[in-house]
Amino acid sequence: MKKILAMLLAGMVTVTAFAGCGGQDNQQQKGNEGGNSGDAVYSDASWADAAFGDEKDVTLKVWAPDAAVDLTKKQVEAFKEHYADSGVKFNIEVKPMEESEAATNIVTDKSIAADVFGFPSDQFNRLMSAKVLQKLGTKFANSVKAYNDENPVKAATFTVDDKEGLYAFPETADNGYYLVYDNTVVTHPETLEGILADCKAAGRTFIMDGGNGFYGCVYAFTGGAKIDGFESDGTTQKFTEYDETEVVNTLMAFAKLMKDYKGTYVHDAVAAISTGFTNKKVGAGIDGSWDTAANKKALGNKLGAAKLPTINVNGTDKQLVGLFGYKYIGVNVASKYPRSAMTLAYYLAGQECQEQRAKSNGWGPSNKEAAKAVADDPILVALFEQGAVSVPQVNIADTLWTPMGNLGAEMYKDSWDPANKDKTLELFNKVKANIRDEG
Repeated sequence: MKKILAMLLAGMVTVTAFAGCGGQDNQQQKGNEGGNSGDAVYSDASWADAAFGDEKDVTLKVWAPDAAVDLTKKQVEAFKEHYADSGVKFNIEVKPMEESEAATNIVTDKSIAADVFGFPSDQFNRLMSAKVLQKLGTKFANSVKAYNDENPVKAATFTVDDKEGLYAFPETADNGYYLVYDNTVVTHPETLEGILADCKAAGRTFIMDGGNGFYGCVYAFTGGAKIDGFESDGTTQKFTEYDETEVVNTLMAFAKLMKDYKGTYVHDAVAAISTGFTNKKVGAGIDGSWDTAANKKALGNKLGAAKLPTINVNGTDKQLVGLFGYKYIGVNVASKYPRSAMTLAYYLAGQECQEQRAKSNGWGPSNKEAAKAVADDPILVALFEQGAVSVPQVNIADTLWTPMGNLGAEMYKDSWDPANKDKTLELFNKVKANIRDEG
């Protein structure tokens, strides 16, 4: 299993580095590490040989998602203990803030936002455009490149004022979803048809939050309608070339399964998956890495995990394609203590903390050594397999989510006719127009 995960890590989909998204705030220059340059790196993957300069009485705010608040508080205490002899007095407050909401809150008012905060890769565009991310100094950047998987590093690399730089610390390499199932119920996890048949036979449900654009994009992406950054205006979502007929046929195949397995194929929130495993009402679901701990607790030795299944479209089995991204820890450019904030962020994104989050929360590390420590985890293997066949969740317009959710919601309605090609094409074109903000 360790060999499999190592191969998957090496073969994960390559993410193209971003083009420039705006200028630098003058304060970004304050976060360097005393002028270190060249190929110098910090000698340890978790600890920086920090130079705090004149930052002696430091007050910092850290945002962490609810599921990681308690652990983050312990990690902050470890950080303070490590630097107890530094001459710096640290007052560090950890507050809950879901990663999906971090960009909105920090862009609204960076002066009162956290100094250090977690966020997913799809928020990079907003954060860079708003110029709120502190650029990593050379030694920090070199260390990140040395210790982490190259794909999340590339996704955090931007060119600003003709200078390439790293703008966040990779925290995970698994921000995506996978198939989780009760292995006493599902015996055919490779195909969606097999999963639904198994669940129906056992009187269980299959849950996918298909009315949520984050998951509902699977319907269109599986048909080949993928996204690829922005048009030249920097805001309109750009689509890759695709076969319109193939997209329509794929959407119809999904809609037919929804109709044929009504009551088994259920659109519901992902929180219902682990709860359903516990009360024996759910047989399988498409869930994210963030719910790993809950699913493990609910299923125990009945846990099954795999990449997303295939769906049969006119006689051909097509791999389900979803979004796959990464999580990061960023430093607010408005922090009054940029050296301390940068050093804390580096520690929280380091090997030791990544291993702790992997073991307590099931988060898949971006740090190469930390990944080895959890290489026997079946969910992480499933996530990395799915990552290799998914659309990178970077450079995505905010307009994507609602239309993609509406696509799944419309097809799921009792009134929807899965055999109507014209209506399916009309629906897809409407969704695409809304994503491109043309409606």
